Amino acid sequence: MTETYSKSRQQAETAFGNLQTEFFAKNNAAEELESVAQAREAKTFRLREARLAKEQADRISATSALLAKRSKSS
Repeated sequence: MTETYSKSRQQAETAFGNLQTEFFAKNNAAEELESVAQAREAKTFRLREARLAKEQADRISATSALLAKRSKSS
């Protein structure tokens, strides 16, 4: 069942379709940017946690080494 529309209606339908496509493309781009930003924040958080854990382990190791040195000197 094909309907025939006036030329102005066809142009309006085409323009609306183009506008919808543009809108959805922008929406998808915004979602993709948000996804990238969330992934970057998650990676930054993981790296920060790993760095802090390593720094704490290094401090504990250094403290243990100093205590061992002191106990040998005494």
